[in-house]
Amino acid sequence: MDLEMPVLDGIEATRQIVETVPGTAVLVLTSFSDRARIVGALEAGACGYLLKDVDAAQVAEGIRAAARGESPLDPRAARTILDARSAPNPLAGLSAREREVLDLLVEGLPNKLIARRLGISEKTVKSHLTKVFRELDVTDRTQAALWMERNRAQR
Repeated sequence: MDLEMPVLDGIEATRQIVETVPGTAVLVLTSFSDRARIVGALEAGACGYLLKDVDAAQVAEGIRAAARGESPLDPRAARTILDARSAPNPLAGLSAREREVLDLLVEGLPNKLIARRLGISEKTVKSHLTKVFRELDVTDRTQAALWMERNRAQR
C-alpha cells in the first residue's frame, strides 16, 4: 500500500480494507518515514511498514513475511516509533481549557465563537492560543489544526 494516492490516502484505504476484509495483510511501501504516518498506518491495520528505497529482494521478503503473519518493519520506521515513545507529548503541557480552545480551533471556529462557546473573552482565547502554538511549535491556526490531524494518536 502506498500512502500517497490521488483519491484516497493509503492510511484510510488500509483502514477500509482491513474493516471490509478482516485478516487481510496490508503492507505499506512508501517513501514517508515520519512518525504520524507510520503510527497512522499501523493503527489503521497495516501489518508492516517498508520504505521505498529498499531493494526488490527486501520488498519480496516483506511480502512473504506479511503473508506468514509477521510484521516487517523498516529499521528506520522502528527507530522513529521508539524515539516517539520517549519524546514528550506536547499536549501534556496544555491545561484543560487550552485543550478545549484547541479542539474548537480544530473544528474551524474563529476566536469570537470560541470565546462565546466557552464563556471567556477573545483576549483570553488569544492568550490560550499563544500557549498552544508555543507548545506545539507552530506559528498559526492552520498549522495547529494540521498538527492535530497528523498527531491524532496523541490526543
